[in-house]
Amino acid sequence: MIRKDHPHLSVSRQCRLLGFSRSGLYYKPKEMTMENLALMRLMDEQYLRTPFYGSRRMTVHLRRLGHPVNRKRVGRLMRIIGLEAIYPKPRTSIPHPGHRIHPYLLRGMEIGRPNQVWAAGITYVPMARGFMYLVAILDWATRKVLAFRVSNSMEADFCVQALKEALAKHGRPEIFNTDQGSQFTGQAFTGLLEAHGIRISMDGRGRCYDNIFIERLWRTVKYEYLHLHAFDGGTGPRQGLRDWFQWYNQQRPHQGLDYRTPDEAYYKDLNQLREIA
Repeated sequence: MIRKDHPHLSVSRQCRLLGFSRSGLYYKPKEMTMENLALMRLMDEQYLRTPFYGSRRMTVHLRRLGHPVNRKRVGRLMRIIGLEAIYPKPRTSIPHPGHRIHPYLLRGMEIGRPNQVWAAGITYVPMARGFMYLVAILDWATRKVLAFRVSNSMEADFCVQALKEALAKHGRPEIFNTDQGSQFTGQAFTGLLEAHGIRISMDGRGRCYDNIFIERLWRTVKYEYLHLHAFDGGTGPRQGLRDWFQWYNQQRPHQGLDYRTPDEAYYKDLNQLREIA
């Protein structure tokens, strides 16, 4: 994303425009220890059962399992993998001035047709010797996963690539909803949405239930796939998730869809809308 040989913009200027710290550009993260990876997997599994656990309760949980951890360490690991207790919170952080936060548009809205609302979110993928990040784009009404990408960093590029794929394959939605993560508030992502005439909606801070179907997707993919495997490299989760999402779309029935699969709901309802039009 940062080009050191850019003909017009210095590295410092590029960092300011993207909201990055220049010192962070040269930072080399320490390799994650096997012990911390094991703790992160345990925390992630427990979070799916008790998403209201913060660092204090998670510390108690790990100590009961025989791990002598302190709250500071647990909090740091929870932040790394993006776990945050679910409860109303005051707004304590200020977004980067270059990143506009859009209002939440879905409250009270009846959502019942394909391509009315798409949503996106990011979660972490446990690895045998580390972790990666997964972004998925979902059709809200039919639960169909329209595109996904796996990345070893949290830079916005893998989210933008997933969005481009979804737009190329499935047209465009009326509204696109995300959380307030910097990958979704930056110009690279929002600019692409605006260029396609898509209205942008963002969850309220600390309100994961504003994007409830993405949260349900993460619960499903972790329980039914990610936590059952130990990947050694990036190729494994990419190919494995490609196969799993294909199965999810084509074969996994959903009670909320009258036991249809996401593909059955998406394409049938989409064809009906085209016939009416």
